[in-house]
Amino acid sequence: MGLIAIVNGRLCDPATPTLSAGTLLVEGDVIKAVGTADIPSDAETIDARGMIVAPGIIDLGVFRTDKPAFQFSGITRAALMPDQSPVLDNPGLVQHAARAGKPDFWVHPLGAATRGLDGRELAEMALMKAAGARAIATGRRWIADSGVMLRVLRYAAALDLTVITHAEDDGLAGSAVATDGETASRLGLPGAPACAEAIAIARDITLAREAGARLHLRQVTTQAGFDLVRAAKAEGLPVTCGVSPAHLFLNDSAVSDFRTFARLSPPLRDERDRLAAIAAVADGTVDVLCSGHDPRGPEDKRLPFADAEPGIAGAETLLPLGFNLVREGQIGETRLMALLAANPARLLGLDAGRLIAGAPADVILIDPDVPWIVDSAKMAAAAGNTPFDKLPVQGRARMIMKGGVVR
Repeated sequence: MGLIAIVNGRLCDPATPTLSAGTLLVEGDVIKAVGTADIPSDAETIDARGMIVAPGIIDLGVFRTDKPAFQFSGITRAALMPDQSPVLDNPGLVQHAARAGKPDFWVHPLGAATRGLDGRELAEMALMKAAGARAIATGRRWIADSGVMLRVLRYAAALDLTVITHAEDDGLAGSAVATDGETASRLGLPGAPACAEAIAIARDITLAREAGARLHLRQVTTQAGFDLVRAAKAEGLPVTCGVSPAHLFLNDSAVSDFRTFARLSPPLRDERDRLAAIAAVADGTVDVLCSGHDPRGPEDKRLPFADAEPGIAGAETLLPLGFNLVREGQIGETRLMALLAANPARLLGLDAGRLIAGAPADVILIDPDVPWIVDSAKMAAAAGNTPFDKLPVQGRARMIMKGGVVR
């Protein structure tokens, strides 16, 4: 097996407090040594030229397998939401999804909690786990029946699987496309109160406590929601949460000109909640930074706002917007890679997301300072539906190694 030495880089292992100088030695498809290492004479050498050497990004909760977009941003693995056509609610579909992209990209399917994601009949979680499902998810929906949700959590707990939920009470959110407030009222858009999130989170945490299950709230976007997560963690419950860059850097004013590229689920919130999201990242409440990648073409987006499908092409902006948090002093580089790699790996039960001997050789080189401009017309994604069009950003992956092979 060939040896590759990455030298002159700044090593970014998410479990360490800061970057460190050193060498990364790869043998075959695994990391052999990190830090101070003797470089064999027959090893191929890659000069990192001062760039950050980090584990490949693991994007938790994408809606489409989109390899060009993922490779642009240094994403080497992605957890695929069950909201597919057909829904990932049986082992055959899960197994098929798990094979997509290999060997240069790995997809980790999330099995549907209920058949057809309809919130009524439990799906065959045990068979889906055997077929490759790494967690169970409710999709972009909330299971309204608390009895069904409790059975989902108990079944998943027995299988040692995390349950990933969408946190919006459907009785309040219904057909809403925006958050209740000045913007929604001025534009005449159907809105839902932001408390729909907190109500859903409070119920699901209560049921997770009862079931002894691990609960991951895919996107938390309100101050009240983050407060509930903090309280659950203080209690010692295995509750985690994620957030997307869109909810960190945009508020509901982004929809003021009926921009369907800013039509999200959950919807954008007011400025108070946006600032609360940044504070939750900074204080450790948020565990995962995810893109929610969902490329949508004109047939889904060039419609009246209320008729447009939710979702953004978020993969390509995930890394540079994450580095905005570093530049603003909210977090450090290693904490960023914990949000992007180590924590998603832990939630999915993957032996990945770290720069340690024996870990899979999924490695990226990051230039955190290179400037570029987001251009929806030139994106690598299957569609350019980004609300960050024409935004100047900094940072991108300059090299991707998947399984010891430079892609």
